[in-house]
Amino acid sequence: MHFEQLRFAALWIMVTGLAGVLSAPAHADEFTQADLNRWQEQYAKVVKDGRQLWTSSKLGSNGVACVQCHPNGANTHPETYPKFQKQLGKVAPVWEMINWCIQNPLEGKALAADDYKMIALQAYITEERRGVKLAPGKH
Repeated sequence: MHFEQLRFAALWIMVTGLAGVLSAPAHADEFTQADLNRWQEQYAKVVKDGRQLWTSSKLGSNGVACVQCHPNGANTHPETYPKFQKQLGKVAPVWEMINWCIQNPLEGKALAADDYKMIALQAYITEERRGVKLAPGKH
């Protein structure tokens, strides 16, 4: 830029008030305690819905429920995903393994990754493992 262009740009920034915006420190999203409470209540509801699905035979067609093989989400280890999953023959996220179980032992239809039921199932098994160190890829 030429000197005159730089001077004009600096003047324009000062006149429009952008100087304060450009030099202001960035702030993270701000939220209130009421926001935190509301979000925690929503999370707790999704976990509860996930437990209901986990213990119900409605995900499949043969009367089998997730809880029969995995009481309280046992042996699901969501903290180890993504990992190589022999049944799928590839590295997969936990939702793909949940779908494998729905389609095979439960003889049901796969759920989309963003289906509320899939999110609830993942929330439930992850909540059951709260506090366990993340270990992606671990067997």
